[in-house]
Amino acid sequence: MNFVVDAQLPSLLVEWLKDQGHDAIHTLDLPAANRTTDDEIREIADREHRIVVTKDSDFVDSHLLAHSPAKLLLIATGNIANPALLNLFSSHSESITRALETSDFVELAADCVVLHD
Repeated sequence: MNFVVDAQLPSLLVEWLKDQGHDAIHTLDLPAANRTTDDEIREIADREHRIVVTKDSDFVDSHLLAHSPAKLLLIATGNIANPALLNLFSSHSESITRALETSDFVELAADCVVLHD
């Protein structure tokens, strides 16, 4: 799977995704880095068939209204330390992957993975 990780999430998540065999970039890897606009992130995600990983509810709105980005992984944990976030991804990695294979909008909460249709 291909991912683009939004600015409010750590670049360590990109490294973890790569270690799992995925293609992943962080907004820091883009020319405007963390100043990349949401519109630009959506364009990149849709053009490169990437799943946007974010905490930003604006992406939820645009996904639901315009189906852009085409695929979305919303992190709905509130504030969470980086090690705890990586642990959460590790403990739910199979569920996340399966969910993203069948759903365009997946939510990772502190205790579960939710598929939205």
